[in-house]
Amino acid sequence: MKLSTMLMYDGNPRSAADQVVGLEKAGLDLVWVAEAYGFDSPTLMGYLAAKTERVQIGSGIMNVFSRTPGALLQTAAGLDNVSAGRAVIGLGASGPQVIEGFHGMPYERPLGRTRDAIAVLRQGLRREPLEFSSRNFTLPLPADQGLGLGKPLKLLTKPERPDVPLWVAALGDKNVEMTAEVADGWMPHLVYPEKTQQVWGAALAAGAAKRSADLGPLQMTAGGVLAIGEGPEVKAMLDFARPMYALYVGGMGARDKNFYNDLACQYGYEKEAKEIQDLYLAGKKDQAAALVPDEWLEAGNLVGPESYVKERIAAFREAGVTHLQIMPASADPVATVAHMKELVS
Repeated sequence: MKLSTMLMYDGNPRSAADQVVGLEKAGLDLVWVAEAYGFDSPTLMGYLAAKTERVQIGSGIMNVFSRTPGALLQTAAGLDNVSAGRAVIGLGASGPQVIEGFHGMPYERPLGRTRDAIAVLRQGLRREPLEFSSRNFTLPLPADQGLGLGKPLKLLTKPERPDVPLWVAALGDKNVEMTAEVADGWMPHLVYPEKTQQVWGAALAAGAAKRSADLGPLQMTAGGVLAIGEGPEVKAMLDFARPMYALYVGGMGARDKNFYNDLACQYGYEKEAKEIQDLYLAGKKDQAAALVPDEWLEAGNLVGPESYVKERIAAFREAGVTHLQIMPASADPVATVAHMKELVS
């Protein structure tokens, strides 16, 4: 099992990026860089590539609406070059509020658009001329559109690798099935390890049945806050996760279109999910956070004595996690990562 973390924004991402150098030396294997509707991830990924030597650098995530497949291809190939073959491209559909509000794109056929973007990326990274036709993308543009001068082009420069890993952030059954079929890795969020099969088992099996052997086993990243130790002060570190859970379950999307609220219901927290959303959308964020089930927090994070953290590691491993996602909550994150590297090894 490898260790990954998400680059945390604190108002100035450069300072967070600077910390990755120490985490890399402590044994961190992969750092994810989000963008949502903040700074773009490729800029920070390039910055990290120049400051590090070994750690993999992933986009977590770039959405498939605001960039054309050709732009995604250029970005993937460029990042893999400046990082000397350490790029991981995390893709996803984001959500309608971001795509339609921030990017002005209709949130249509997100699953098909993700599948098609992956197909074009794989084609382009092999330096094949881009020829693709679907409801979502047509390359080159047909002669009866535009000036009619488009022709199939292959990537001008030679990629560092023809098979840059492509991961997908997915929660819904059809999206998870598609991910298990065509992606290198899967990025679910707010995972309850013991309930992974209950929620996604059928979708994962359906996708795996259609998966090409050339892709190898599906990789998976999941985890949470990490704090190893005894006493109430360590247990209190779980409270750092409460606002994030409340944000996703209560406020990440519209009332009738929130994938994380749906996930909470699938875990069996229908009552809590509704109450959290009602409070969060009413501006009562602290009250919403207080209702996040302790059971979910304890299962989805790695907080407590070393013996308990080992139990959580085993649970995540049993759920299929290959890259344990950690958010160190300690005075010395580097030492915490080094300790965790020993435990997962």
